[in-house]
Amino acid sequence: MTKKSLQTTLIHTDYAPPAGFDAYPPGIHRASTVLFENVAALRSGDWKNKTAYTYGLHGTPTTFTLEARLAEIEGGKHCLLAPSGLSAISMVDFAFLTSGDDVLLPDNVYNPNRELGRWLSQDFGISARYYDPLVGAGIAELIQPNTKLVWTEAPGSVSMEVPDLRAICDAAHARGVLVALDNTWAAGLALRGFDVGVDIVMHALTKYQSGGSDLLMGAVITRERAVHDKLATAHMRLGLGVSPDDAYLVMRGLPTMKLRFEAHDRAAREVAAWLKARPEIVRVLHPAFEDCPGHAHWQRDFTGAGGLFSVIFDERYTEAQTDRFVDSLELFGLGYSWGGANSLAVPYRMGAIRRDWQEQGTLVRFNIGLEDPRDLIADIEQALATL
Repeated sequence: MTKKSLQTTLIHTDYAPPAGFDAYPPGIHRASTVLFENVAALRSGDWKNKTAYTYGLHGTPTTFTLEARLAEIEGGKHCLLAPSGLSAISMVDFAFLTSGDDVLLPDNVYNPNRELGRWLSQDFGISARYYDPLVGAGIAELIQPNTKLVWTEAPGSVSMEVPDLRAICDAAHARGVLVALDNTWAAGLALRGFDVGVDIVMHALTKYQSGGSDLLMGAVITRERAVHDKLATAHMRLGLGVSPDDAYLVMRGLPTMKLRFEAHDRAAREVAAWLKARPEIVRVLHPAFEDCPGHAHWQRDFTGAGGLFSVIFDERYTEAQTDRFVDSLELFGLGYSWGGANSLAVPYRMGAIRRDWQEQGTLVRFNIGLEDPRDLIADIEQALATL
């Protein structure tokens, strides 16, 4: 090459690192522009085909590696990343729903998914209807000719009912309707959605896959190529991309995810069992406990439970009193999400997020982190004294 000016040298280097470097962590490839070998490669590149690279938004070696690993964990074949769990849900809706269509959502659905359903109804001419999460095979009676998608959540992330996913899938598939599962609670570890018949699995990687409470990301995993292609088109049209640095952080969390999940599970069961014996608490909503709605479905389909569960206080305690309880906790942060090392507690006004909620006492959801459960129990005990 001819001699370069200093400015050009700042942009174009003649140096290429020697080949043969390898390490356990995957490389972090940051890119918007992707370079092609020649014009023929540029013109033949297909953003849907992950055997080549076309543009940073459609993937780099970093994101492709994470997608492949997530699909393998869940037992799927294809995966697409999104900037958050909610954006992953939106991708599914916009891939399979259009004006005049109908979508069914469980009444215990993640509240931002409910808000998305309301938006689809108000502005896009897509009817969003809600069903009893324990309806099972009875969902067949709710499916209309224009129903295109059934959302499921196992369990509900606040009220903890565990649906009969097998029965819902059988009924929906008999009518040609796709079933999507928010599998964030089980992380693909305690339940693999495709094993029970689900067509589309969504994860908020923000939770257990990350484990650090320090990033936002979602994933949509599928087995069928035709389903994946529709999702990939929506992914492209919505312009969904993720940071390669965040993708690296998720990959860094995967080797320890199962160990962390099992530690969360053990500690949560210990804390939940202690709370179950307390006179201030009238119900513990933990899917592994026999009196949790849908426990039989959890027992049949799941192998674990993670760290998330809810409790209902005796109705003699006012909202102000239970708020004081939450504010008095010292080891529990007050904040949404879960799956990180730090324990959390959040009180909910259930009337605002469930149409048919019958319980009178305040519901508080706990995320049990990786602290010593004996310390967490002591903290809860001192906070209960403030009631």
